[in-house]
Amino acid sequence: MAVGNKWAFASLGLLFLLLVGAMATVRTGSASSNVETEKVQSTKNSTMAARSEEVEPLNEHAVSDPEAVAAEVESIIDRNIRNVTERRKLGFFTCGTGNPIDDCWRCDGNWEKNRKRLADCGIGFGRNAIGGRDGRFYVVTDPNDDDPVNPRPGTLRHAVIQDEPLWIVFKRDMVIQLKQELIMNSFKTIDGRGANVHIANGACITIQFVTNVIIHGLHIHDCKPTGNAMVRSSPSHFGWRTMADGDAISIFGSSHIWVDHNSLSNCADGLVDAVMGSTAITISNNHMTHHNEVMLLGHSDSYTRDKQMQATIAYNHFGEGLIQRMPRCRHGYFHVVNNDYTHWEMYAIGGSANPTINSQGNRYAAPTNPFAKEVTKRVETPASQWKGWNWRSEGDLLLNGAYFTPSGAGASASYARASSLGAKSSSMVGVMTSNAGALPCRRGRQC
Repeated sequence: MAVGNKWAFASLGLLFLLLVGAMATVRTGSASSNVETEKVQSTKNSTMAARSEEVEPLNEHAVSDPEAVAAEVESIIDRNIRNVTERRKLGFFTCGTGNPIDDCWRCDGNWEKNRKRLADCGIGFGRNAIGGRDGRFYVVTDPNDDDPVNPRPGTLRHAVIQDEPLWIVFKRDMVIQLKQELIMNSFKTIDGRGANVHIANGACITIQFVTNVIIHGLHIHDCKPTGNAMVRSSPSHFGWRTMADGDAISIFGSSHIWVDHNSLSNCADGLVDAVMGSTAITISNNHMTHHNEVMLLGHSDSYTRDKQMQATIAYNHFGEGLIQRMPRCRHGYFHVVNNDYTHWEMYAIGGSANPTINSQGNRYAAPTNPFAKEVTKRVETPASQWKGWNWRSEGDLLLNGAYFTPSGAGASASYARASSLGAKSSSMVGVMTSNAGALPCRRGRQC
């Protein structure tokens, strides 16, 4: 027995040494891989052109297959029904609004402890944007932006340029006046819930050649053109930036982007612009006011790579002081669903270069101007061309003389790539959009 025990212990010891050796090999390989990753990242960041070439194939894969979208929509509906059922068991009888995003998370009295649950509540073409869900929390403590090349830890700029996934929150109320564009890195969530956060009176947000970004709960306004300066875009790269347009949120060559529950107004150019091959985008629950050219989706009539663009515009309130472009579309596929249009001066939805526009369950209230009652505008295009474009209005509520001019064959199959979720009745729009914009969430209570 003694001899047998010795052999048993010897065998176990040998096995332990083999396992330790294997783990060391794996760790060495992992370390080597990390070094290679850093080298590759440095190379990737060397020029914006190189990043464009790398991200374009990624954006092409982000384009949704219609059948996959339909299956995902069914899954989202089932999930939200289960969420409502669970909340009712907890006694939350008054939380449901029919807005599937809000009904997914807002009734949670412990929302602050479950912040990342938001990433599972996305809908539409940007529904797979996870932002910084799989990373750690980063708390912004400093509203200053003194050095766009070497930002201080604790600032918003320092947070958004990091390479790893981050869920970014704010320690307190603050107004952030950016000296230069805030250039986002991939896999980031900016979550303004629990604080009153304004990005204002300076540069604003640029989402360029990246993926998986969520912008939630911010006041973004009075953005100004900036540039002709050095700006950092990652820990390993900074470079010269030419003049920026002054958009509140500029999406450029990026995919899996979700812009939700922000209050946007009065910027030098657009409130949300998505161009240059961007796709898999959801713009939802935002309150937009006091602006001319609200939203541009598509770079130019000649830029055909935007034919892959798929964007969902849902549950937004287009409010006081807006003039046009809600949105203005080119080339791609656009699902405009359950929004509340209470103000426009020229038109609500416009386009050129044969975009597919699927308008469902919206409420359009025309202005008093008798010459601005039309919801739609084909920009600088003769009727002989646009009469074949697929634009439809389905279940929309048209008020105060508003009218939507449809075009195209009208076959449902033609709108498959411009359908991203089930539209609710336009009679529910008032309730579903009543909390559009940055929410006054406070810690320790229902949002």
